[in-house]
Amino acid sequence: MSRIGNNPVAIPEGVTVDIKDNVVTVKGKLGELTQDFDAVSIKVEEGNVLVTRSSDNKDQKAKHGLYRALIKNMIQGVSKGWTKELELVGVGYRASNQGQKLDLALGFSHNIILDLAPEVKVETISEKGKNPIVKLTSHDKQLVGQVAAKIRGFRKPEPYKGKGIKFVGEQIRRKAGKSA
Repeated sequence: MSRIGNNPVAIPEGVTVDIKDNVVTVKGKLGELTQDFDAVSIKVEEGNVLVTRSSDNKDQKAKHGLYRALIKNMIQGVSKGWTKELELVGVGYRASNQGQKLDLALGFSHNIILDLAPEVKVETISEKGKNPIVKLTSHDKQLVGQVAAKIRGFRKPEPYKGKGIKFVGEQIRRKAGKSA
């Protein structure tokens, strides 16, 4: 029995959920998201979204909790939004943006210029004496996570000095250097 799948998802004010032809559409103040689904049934009752399955076969049990979690993320995304913050740790590492273009100086011979999707809003924070921070916000959790992972992939944090791009609050497992 799925513990996550059985919990109803509350619909906040200003958010509408429509279900048609195995497609869930969630609309809110920040945007609109759609998700295809199969193997489960989804109903809207009394301000809650309920996900149910018809049998206990393995496929339906797996998708029961999955679609409930995806719908919850969609509802939270269109009402509050999702944010990811990346910190650039290293001497000379800089970040700046002009509109949807993110310019990263990460110690390579050239700057990395990244064009971001229009759904993702980017903001760079550079304070003297602190590491630069890249802040990504959007209504789509999957898209924000994918863009953040791509940016982090340019220079992953290394275990000896901790240099690289890391998520704010991420703990990096450090190693001892050479023993003399």
